[in-house]
Amino acid sequence: MLRLPFAALLALISLGSVAPTGSSSSSSNHLPAGLGMDVELEPAQVNLNERFFDQVRALIKRRLQEKELSKPALEQSEQPLPLVVDDAVALQNQRSYDNVPIPAASVPTPVLVENWPTEQHSFGQVTAVAVDPQGNPVVFHRAERYWDVNTFNESNIYYLIEYGPIKEKTIYVLDAKTGSIKSGWGSSMFYMPHGMTIDGHGNYWITDVAMHQAFKFKPFSNKPLLTIGKRFRPGSSVKHLCKPTSIAVATTGEFFIADGYCNSRILKFNAAGKLLRTIPQPPEFLSLQVPHAITLLEHLDLLCIADRENMRVVCPKAGLISSHGEGEPAATIQEPDLGRVFGVASYGDIVFAVNGPTSMLPVRGFTIDPRSEAIIGHWGDFKNPHSMAVSVNGSALYVTEIGTNHQTNRVWKYVLA
Repeated sequence: MLRLPFAALLALISLGSVAPTGSSSSSSNHLPAGLGMDVELEPAQVNLNERFFDQVRALIKRRLQEKELSKPALEQSEQPLPLVVDDAVALQNQRSYDNVPIPAASVPTPVLVENWPTEQHSFGQVTAVAVDPQGNPVVFHRAERYWDVNTFNESNIYYLIEYGPIKEKTIYVLDAKTGSIKSGWGSSMFYMPHGMTIDGHGNYWITDVAMHQAFKFKPFSNKPLLTIGKRFRPGSSVKHLCKPTSIAVATTGEFFIADGYCNSRILKFNAAGKLLRTIPQPPEFLSLQVPHAITLLEHLDLLCIADRENMRVVCPKAGLISSHGEGEPAATIQEPDLGRVFGVASYGDIVFAVNGPTSMLPVRGFTIDPRSEAIIGHWGDFKNPHSMAVSVNGSALYVTEIGTNHQTNRVWKYVLA
């Protein structure tokens, strides 16, 4: 078998003087001068016939094609090659809150469900709403209790301890379709309800601003699985809370407590209740004023905070995936029409928020893109909203309001269209 270097093949095919021959006695083999040493011959002499030249031409063509294909993709075309499925998934997983706006077509718009609930309820101030793993909205209310200027003294001590806990059920599970009450619990347990969330295992995480504590409960249980803070003892140490407002729970079991009206900080714990981190902490430059609600965007590793009195939403790194980035500047959403932010809830890459009464600003809902740090939508019309939650499957959004009677203490349902 004859094997020629590629350069020799090019030279050979370009020679017009080479012609096929039937003679086998010549030792030159009709090769150009100087190329004989690069040719390896089998024992039998080789005839340079048309078949040989056809093979040479085919080989050269293959080599040229291989050389062209080996060039970088961007040299062949100004457009990058389309992503394969694995590449697209990897790119999605690597998305961060860099300035990359979410396409408008992928952002759902909350649409009010008229005449929901189908029956009227006599709730007290509905301070929180959550959604259980079965998709049922769950409300946390104060029954006959109200928070006013006489509720706490200047040291944040609850004045009305002698009245005891609220005797009525404070937690009601509602039917997602009709809004009717399915079940209730939480009687004689809480003094001044505030925040509530339900994790993927159905555990209830609750804050009570009068008791200065945060709790983890199994549903319908009157004994907490976990308690953070000292009963009726406000403080700023790592063992104390002071009017805690909200809790966010990660799928890893780690949880965050917004501590809240007095300390204006976020505390991060492991699943066993061991303190892992305080937000902010030096040298982190983040000043909070009443972090009123919190929500996690786990795939972006962000914790978004309703920084109420600073009238903004801030989203520092949560540190669930990696500690890298903790303490770096938080994504900040602060626009003139945002006002005092009372509630936040996450949905995919976006955050829904509601503001409360703020000067002359409309009280309504907002759709926020934390990666581009922008408000990308407005919706709703409220009087005094306090909390919100998105259903497990992302089909519904619930907003609660607090007021002075059962007509103003209520929960609204929106579908995400």
